[in-house]
Amino acid sequence: MIADPDRSPARPSVSAHIADLADFVRESPTSFHAAAEGARRLAAAGFVEQSETEPFSAEPGGYWLIRDGALMAWRISDGASVDTGFRIIGSHTDSPTFKLKPRPDTGRAGWQQLGVEVYGGPLLNAWLDRELGLAGRLVTSDGSSHLVRTGPIMRIPQLAIHLDRGVNDNGVKLDKQFHTAPVWSVQNPDSDILAHLADLAGVDPAEVLGHDVLAFDTAAGARFGANEEFFASGRLDNLSSVHASLQAMINTTASDSITVLAAFDHEEIGSGSRSGACGPILADVLTRIALALGATGDQQHQMFSRSYCLSADTGHAVHPNYVGHHDPANHPLLNGGPLLKINANQRYATDAVGAALWRRACAEADVPTQEFVSNNQVPCGSTIGPLTATRLGITTVDVGIPLLSMHSAREMAGVEDPYSLTKAAGAFLTL
Repeated sequence: MIADPDRSPARPSVSAHIADLADFVRESPTSFHAAAEGARRLAAAGFVEQSETEPFSAEPGGYWLIRDGALMAWRISDGASVDTGFRIIGSHTDSPTFKLKPRPDTGRAGWQQLGVEVYGGPLLNAWLDRELGLAGRLVTSDGSSHLVRTGPIMRIPQLAIHLDRGVNDNGVKLDKQFHTAPVWSVQNPDSDILAHLADLAGVDPAEVLGHDVLAFDTAAGARFGANEEFFASGRLDNLSSVHASLQAMINTTASDSITVLAAFDHEEIGSGSRSGACGPILADVLTRIALALGATGDQQHQMFSRSYCLSADTGHAVHPNYVGHHDPANHPLLNGGPLLKINANQRYATDAVGAALWRRACAEADVPTQEFVSNNQVPCGSTIGPLTATRLGITTVDVGIPLLSMHSAREMAGVEDPYSLTKAAGAFLTL
């Protein structure tokens, strides 16, 4: 389906949605910022913060909490009780990148560089020759966290072709230790990146005792194409799903279920953390909501058995230059609708029950959908869906918008698909 500016009356909504997604990505250079921006939007919509150190409220209304780089939000409907189920939309706030090492200041031959560690599985070559920033959190001696971000302050320069004559024939081969250190100053040996970040955050550098700081591409998201049908941006995997679930949660005010947003951190590195999908955060929230409603242990399990989870993460569109890497009968396209992700070995959690639920949601929202299944000779990735299903026993279905260049510093989507995912997610919350 080719995006035509005059194709349908929905076009203004699509344009507004993609512009808002671009704004959300710009405000979310790291998982910590994504959680904070999500909480800001929820608070503006009337949701209130629920402290984990206080008893959970059972009063009807919307609530949110942040644990490190994860954001949880829920809406308790009027009349919710121990006989009510949960409708959960899962996503993740992190993206592949580089993380600042504990002693980051380094350099060679008069250059000031930064020691970074690869986070997740980025396409390393996509990060070359881009103006990069740093963002994350600084933790001071009193235990408080301070969000920080820079503008474009560093770059990983590629070796010129004159010094690597075979690069176009042999490909770019990057050593993760020696070839990925960005430059951020020259002939300035007293440079101190942590002091620079502390100054930006308005704290005393001597008070900074810990940091989680990551690189991000500072280029803004942009539409392009003959009919502006494409959208290029960093971190679409998986801020496109976080944004869609936020919009669905905020816009869906009437549901027979307790609606839940679960935006986990650390998916790109296996989800094994206190704020990841392998950790306890979602179970903690669901259990404490159930307890607040007066549920016994057995009634909590009954609530889970009435529940469904939509695991929203991006998937692969067919690549026209590498068609052989895809399943020959399944060729998802940008602007063809969000994907239903299927894998026989449960790398995705979708089964027939979940697939039927997803198709009902898409029909209710009047949006198209398309299937994704891997080529049998290409290993299939995974996401939070199987982890959530395994931990909680809740029926889970894996979906997401199709992308080209997944895990690049700048990924490519269709402008229609994020809006369609949001509409389908909203319908899922009310089925």
